[in-house]
Amino acid sequence: MREQIATVGKYLGQTARLMVGMPRYDTYVAHQQSQHPGLPVMTYEAFFRERQEARYGGKGRVGRCC
Repeated sequence: MREQIATVGKYLGQTARLMVGMPRYDTYVAHQQSQHPGLPVMTYEAFFRERQEARYGGKGRVGRCC
């Protein structure tokens, strides 16, 4: 029962991240290691900040839909 609840929680979290456009950090790390092995991998905090800035605008810019 606990395993099923954990699996459902995992998928709900993944769905929520996809709905707001937040990719998974572990997917990013796997991609960097397989496709760009010589480049450094961002920390989770840097990855999260970069993705938020890319989606919502950063460096003082305000992103708006209209």
